[in-house]
Amino acid sequence: MHDVEETYPEIPDEKKPNDLDLDTLVLGNKQIATVAWMIVIGDGLHNFIDGLAIGASCSTSVLSGLSTSLAICCEELPHELGDFAILLKSGMTFKQAILANFGSACLCYLGLIIGLILGFKTSAVRYIYGIAGGMFLYISLVDMLPESIQMVLDLTGKSKKKGFKMLLVQNLFILLGMSAMLLLSFYAPKVKKAKW
Repeated sequence: MHDVEETYPEIPDEKKPNDLDLDTLVLGNKQIATVAWMIVIGDGLHNFIDGLAIGASCSTSVLSGLSTSLAICCEELPHELGDFAILLKSGMTFKQAILANFGSACLCYLGLIIGLILGFKTSAVRYIYGIAGGMFLYISLVDMLPESIQMVLDLTGKSKKKGFKMLLVQNLFILLGMSAMLLLSFYAPKVKKAKW
């Protein structure tokens, strides 16, 4: 038998699969940044907690479940699109990014089932609400707010007038979201009493 040197198509010698690299992982012949896997795992946990919140609120009342579902849908659409773009940018193919995003999104159903069971069988609803509320605050203050501020700086440059307009627009939409949730909470008892 003669020794034949192994060849790795599309992978430079310094990135062979046997080498340990903490910045990229090799899947097949394609390098995928570690940040992609961090996003998939973090998004899966996030979706699981979303499902817990929807399940717990549905066990409380139908209106509560609908309002929680609406709030989560409004948050998830841009979040999932952003995650998908990052997965593509970090080296995943279109199919891999779709499958990874779909797999992490399916954890919402597991959270929904567990949230419904806990909501109907125990008094854990308030704890689930606390966990979900903490997660939403964390996402908004740590992830979205700095990104929003950076967007204002990128778009306006040093123009204070444009910066002030962007600040007003951002705050307008924050107040709009808060108003929608406030209206839902005010009219929830009336909707419960209505005959469907």
